[in-house]
Amino acid sequence: MKSPRAKSTASPVPSGEFERLRLRLAEAEETLRAIRAGEVDTVLVEGQQGPQVFTLEGAGHAYRMLIESMNEGALTLTADKMILYANECFARMVKCPLEQVTGSNFRRFLSEEDAAALRRHMKTAATTGVKMQVTLQAADGSQLPAQISVREMDKDSTNRVTIGMVVTDVTESKRTEALLRSLMQRVVQVQEAERERVAMELHDNITQQLCAVLFQSQALADSLSKHAGPAKVEALKLREMLGQTAGDVERISQKLRSSVLEHLGLAAVLRDTSTEFSERTGVIVKLACVPLTLRPPAATELALYRILEEALKNIDQHARAKHVTVGLTKEGDSLVLKIKDDGIGFDSVMKLGGSKGKGGLGLLGMRERAGYVGGTFSVLSVRASGTTIEVRVPLETGDAAAA
Repeated sequence: MKSPRAKSTASPVPSGEFERLRLRLAEAEETLRAIRAGEVDTVLVEGQQGPQVFTLEGAGHAYRMLIESMNEGALTLTADKMILYANECFARMVKCPLEQVTGSNFRRFLSEEDAAALRRHMKTAATTGVKMQVTLQAADGSQLPAQISVREMDKDSTNRVTIGMVVTDVTESKRTEALLRSLMQRVVQVQEAERERVAMELHDNITQQLCAVLFQSQALADSLSKHAGPAKVEALKLREMLGQTAGDVERISQKLRSSVLEHLGLAAVLRDTSTEFSERTGVIVKLACVPLTLRPPAATELALYRILEEALKNIDQHARAKHVTVGLTKEGDSLVLKIKDDGIGFDSVMKLGGSKGKGGLGLLGMRERAGYVGGTFSVLSVRASGTTIEVRVPLETGDAAAA
């Protein structure tokens, strides 16, 4: 006997309904593809509570593509420096897999000193932003000089503060800076050698010849009797002029090659230069120098001496000052030279640029001198209120110490 055939209880799907479902599935797949590709800004979803709008992070897809193609590191951090996002460039900088960078604390890539400095500077990040030089500590123990630019971003929907950061590798710029400093050092050495050569030429030849002519003019004046009248007067004038010229040449020779600096040190040459300037111009100069138990490096002494020379020259030619204060102090591990006058002042930005007048070239020369020995040079000038020049040169341990 044949068993009865089971009857199916499922009703057939109409062809129209099947096509509608197929279209909805294709639409859903296209929506998912667009979301993954970042082509969708918002999605409208029908639910029990009505339509709801969801904003998608994919709206910034184009910007993320740009950030990923940058040659600079890009980060998004929480307020406590937790890394929410990092691009591949930053991961390469710190030589760490991207998945290990994201979610870690940015402070792991900084020294304790740089982390403390960043913490201090973050107080101004919300208003003006922060730019600072740091040394990144890579995962393999190597170090990378970098500049970080930090700015607080808009608060998110949960009112949390996020921080945007751009990290720039400054290895090449540091290398270029070192090459420029080396070139500047060579230029200064050649310049000082030429100064010494000219000074010796003036002292050994020109000054001696002028002295010989001076003696001859004196002999000529003595040989003329009182009855010679105008001739004797002219001879005496000639002798006086020759004496002044010989003195000027000797003074120039001494300035070109300062024997005081070589034998007595920085404080002595600053005092000698200030005294000579005051006697020659009538400008009152007040000098204050801290005693140093050890002499600074010769290059530092020479740079500060030449900067004072140029500053006094500018004061004489442009400032119309009546009083000048020169101070040499030691602050921490730095030697600080400060030169202040009560003259007419000037636009420091214009002068540093050298766009107008000869004073700009003088200030640029002083700044280069300071940079040559690893120092900093700053100018603060207000019209009708005088000018202050400050040079700060780092001293290596044991170079100098205040008594």
